[in-house]
Amino acid sequence: MHEEAFKNQDVAESDLVTRRGTFRAVAFRADGHEHMALVHGGAESRDGVLVRVHSECMTGDIFGAMRCECGDQLDAALDRIVAEGGGVLIYLRGHEGRGIGLVDKVRTHVLQDEQGLDTLDSATTLGLPVDVRDYTPAARILKHLGVTSVRLMSNNPDKIQALEDNGIRVVARVPHLVRPNPHNIGYLTAKRDRLGHDLPQVAVFAADEPNGHPTVR
Repeated sequence: MHEEAFKNQDVAESDLVTRRGTFRAVAFRADGHEHMALVHGGAESRDGVLVRVHSECMTGDIFGAMRCECGDQLDAALDRIVAEGGGVLIYLRGHEGRGIGLVDKVRTHVLQDEQGLDTLDSATTLGLPVDVRDYTPAARILKHLGVTSVRLMSNNPDKIQALEDNGIRVVARVPHLVRPNPHNIGYLTAKRDRLGHDLPQVAVFAADEPNGHPTVR
């Protein structure tokens, strides 16, 4: 560990045996939330570490909801870290619905289903912000682990900027693409067109659809 970014009472760690193998599970308490870093293959204190900063999504990560790609991205990140022989996955709590919380996220789903609004307009119609996620805890966690530069698995340029603004050098962006489905293609399209996410698979999926863009969100 290189930097004391957390007090001892706000950190705990142990081995975590999973279906993919054994990780070092490091739990952190910060800003009213508890976060987790899964470290594989001795990734601490190295440069250019393969890293995924993953925002909490109960519906996708736990229940396999198909209206987003969150669960698929979580699985793919862990698979890639193991395949490479090392890396870090940071699971950030308090990011549900891009920071609006679970109850309000489900309320946006109602507007998406009943009024056809996309993931952004369904939030703003309720007077909610589009994205209030804070990536500062991720940078603090990486510093605690001694990681100063990363290869970041992400399609989101804002996430790269947030890490760099907090002292973590992103030496490469690793595209983190998963195959769309008819239930999340509208969501991915909105993220590409309105949030600037790099999602080339959206165009490929649309081209493969016999009737053009699906109408589901």
